[in-house]
Amino acid sequence: MKRYKVLFLCHGNICRSPMAEFIMKDLVKKRNLQDRFIIDSAAVTTEEIGNGIYPPAKRKLYEKGITFDDHRARLITKREVEENDMVFIMDNSNLWYLRRILNGDPGQNVRMMMECAGEKRDVADPWYTGDFETTYRDLTRACTALIDSLDL
Repeated sequence: MKRYKVLFLCHGNICRSPMAEFIMKDLVKKRNLQDRFIIDSAAVTTEEIGNGIYPPAKRKLYEKGITFDDHRARLITKREVEENDMVFIMDNSNLWYLRRILNGDPGQNVRMMMECAGEKRDVADPWYTGDFETTYRDLTRACTALIDSLDL
């Protein structure tokens, strides 16, 4: 039985990537597939290391009935990129930072998050837009499409 290691990355690991992590965990739990996934998230910058999920992101998850733990932002490591089956970045800026961390091309397992939903675009950063609902909808659509695409 294949077990998928999935990692979500964003700038600071306080908005989009933890939202994606906990949305994915919720979807997996609802399908009783917890034993098939290891799901985590991290940052590509050090700005927010140690900080919890941004309060408006927490409110949006809570509003949608999605549980989350005492998440703390952390920086991605080169080893984690190599060890995960799938690494999803939220925007092109994240790719730029990831390339700096890795000293080069991130490899075949790194993709843009919205590619899962068949879209070639960024997940807008709600830190700047203030629109956590759109971010939630985008991440839910992409995570659902990801699960549906896998051989489970």
